[in-house]
Amino acid sequence: MTTRTRAALTAAVLTSVFALSACKKTEAPAATPAAVEPAAAPTAVSVAGLTVTDVSLGKTVGADKKIQNPTDTFAPRDTIFAVVSTNGSAPSATIAVKWTFGDGQTVKEDSRTIAPTGPAVTEFSIQKPNGWPKGSYKVDVTVDGKPGPSKTFTVK
Repeated sequence: MTTRTRAALTAAVLTSVFALSACKKTEAPAATPAAVEPAAAPTAVSVAGLTVTDVSLGKTVGADKKIQNPTDTFAPRDTIFAVVSTNGSAPSATIAVKWTFGDGQTVKEDSRTIAPTGPAVTEFSIQKPNGWPKGSYKVDVTVDGKPGPSKTFTVK
């Protein structure tokens, strides 16, 4: 290798090193942990062939055991109905509801054992002759102990 070739090669290498060192490497910002969202309440639960398809709230239940006029707002002296609709068949399943007020104070817990062979509805209710305190309430549904849908409602 001649001196001239060696000098040209050295110049090329130094130019490349200089060019690379002059370029700032842009790094991706450090990944920040995503905010952990609280687990959302399940919208449906399926247990051994039985699926909860809906939870309806209202003030009256018809002969078909379905809510006549669904609502999520009640007066203090209303009877509040929750109808849990299911589909499927199971030799036996326990549907339970837990009614809570405000920050989780239990109002009532209730359960029914059913043995459906297709679409079915199961009715629950709460009433308080001297009137419910105004505020936010919630009804949580479970099937055989597995969490299912929840509904919130208000007494005004």
